[in-house]
Order: sequence, then structure tokens, then C-alpha cells
Amino acid sequence: VQAGEADVLNAKISAKGGVFKIDVTVRHEDAGWDHYANRWDVLDLDGNVLGSRVLAHPHDNEQPFTRSLTLDLPEGISVVIIRAHDSMHELGGMTFELAIPKSK
Repeated sequence: VQAGEADVLNAKISAKGGVFKIDVTVRHEDAGWDHYANRWDVLDLDGNVLGSRVLAHPHDNEQPFTRSLTLDLPEGISVVIIRAHDSMHELGGMTFELAIPKSK
């Protein structure tokens, strides 16, 4: 079975002290080091990358999987897009739109 593109299935965000923690669930039929989901990105609506979580190894036996990233987001952003990347197809799977809560 050949792995397809990496899909973002879900994302959750929480705000605390001016920073945001984003938990992202990705599904990809990882096939070892030759083809695996190797990153996910947080983008603004203009397509600018605001942050990335590098995935350092294949998740052959852990599908789907969830990983987190904590980052500062520019003021005025109300929505971000989460997209995943894999080592063979690069971009192209399902993305996820995430509303930004007010920072506490």
C-alpha cells in the first residue's frame, strides 16, 4: 500500500499569557523513512507561515497522531489554516481552519 498525502484531521488551540498552544492531529500512511508525514504548518489566510512543527521520525504504528506547538501569533489574526507536509508529496492533503481565541 502506497502512502498518500498527509491530512490534518483536527486541531485545537488554547491561549495563555499571550501565547497559543496548538494541538494538531495528522493522518498519513507512513511507510518508514522513505515516505512519512514530516511537518505541519500554521498559516495566516494570506498563506504566510506563522510557525511549523517538524516531525522528526515516521509514525508507522501510531495513526492518526497528535503533536503540539506553542507560538506567538500576530495581533489581529482571527483564523489560521493548519496544513501537513509529507516527505514524498510535500503539500496537498486536507487542511484545517482554526479560530483563534482571545488571549488570557
